[in-house]
Amino acid sequence: MPEPMTVVMVGAGGGSVLFGLARRQFKLFKELMDLIGGAIAMIVFLPVMLVCAVMIKLSDPAGPVLYRQVRVGYEGRLFTIYKLRSMYVDAESRGGAQWAGEDDPRVIPLCRWMRKSHVDELPQLFNILKGEMSLVGPRPERPELFEDLTSYLPRYEERLTVKPGLTGLAQIYNGYDTDMESVRRKLEYDLQYIENMNLGLEVKLLFATVAKFRDEGAR
Repeated sequence: MPEPMTVVMVGAGGGSVLFGLARRQFKLFKELMDLIGGAIAMIVFLPVMLVCAVMIKLSDPAGPVLYRQVRVGYEGRLFTIYKLRSMYVDAESRGGAQWAGEDDPRVIPLCRWMRKSHVDELPQLFNILKGEMSLVGPRPERPELFEDLTSYLPRYEERLTVKPGLTGLAQIYNGYDTDMESVRRKLEYDLQYIENMNLGLEVKLLFATVAKFRDEGAR
């Protein structure tokens, strides 16, 4: 008959194995959901993106329709994120990287609704289909800001243990970054998501995102 301590150790080890297996299965399911969900969303929202493209070219013909920016992704890999351009060309050429402000003068007036409704983020469905992003996860940050935030918030790098997302816990409950305190709160939400990832939470956040298409706090 095995010693009681042996039984406890075997039981604990078995629980750890089962937990690891469940996490791997969830990861595979999440990747499948990203692929199928991303493809469906692309088909549904493609007409909206085409209308936005026309509005952008009418408002500021000199610039491109899509805005491309380098972001820090899964395990620190850099990738190019896509957005519908809602700001004037070279909007940050003078001040460098900065957070969006209320009634931001850099935003094209006719395209302001795209930011309010988060429609400008729809091209990131391309990033999801390319495997660079997920439907749900922490938002990817710019390298120049990421370095500063990592020095200020020691656990900030833990956000890189999962793929960045189009939506997520921090996006739903924290909103836009306005100062370092809001970034700290966002990090808490991101870490909470990473530690508690499950199917129920994914579905809940995806449904909550629908309400964000009319986001009064967007900038």
